[in-house]
Amino acid sequence: MDDLSRIPVNHCAKVFIQRDYSEGTTVHFQEKFPQELEGKIEFENFITTIRKLNDMYSEAESLNSRTYCESCFACMTAYLSYICMNTHYEIMLKKIKRYIEDQNHTVYVPRGLLLVDPVERGLRVLEVCILNEVNGR
Repeated sequence: MDDLSRIPVNHCAKVFIQRDYSEGTTVHFQEKFPQELEGKIEFENFITTIRKLNDMYSEAESLNSRTYCESCFACMTAYLSYICMNTHYEIMLKKIKRYIEDQNHTVYVPRGLLLVDPVERGLRVLEVCILNEVNGR
């Protein structure tokens, strides 16, 4: 399965990992293992993926000298600099997308599951599609 975009996910069963707002509004997903995934993926693989995603989103939202300089430069150029350069946040979102694609290829698709990039769901949920189960709607 080289092209994950061809996998039909419209009619498959879905499990949603909700955002955890206990630490504020930063992007952080719950680490609770959904019972719908029991027997489909090992707990260790699931929790490793969730923790890595949480760490990557935390890094994307972190403030450091680079993000301050980036913002000042953007302000000085009337935000035209964003036309020719990616922000730290955009770079991290691309890394997260690549990580999810890698996890799908190596861990999830071989087990009949598919992670959907949270950006496609407005960063509200992490969607896990169960490819070999049809949605009961």
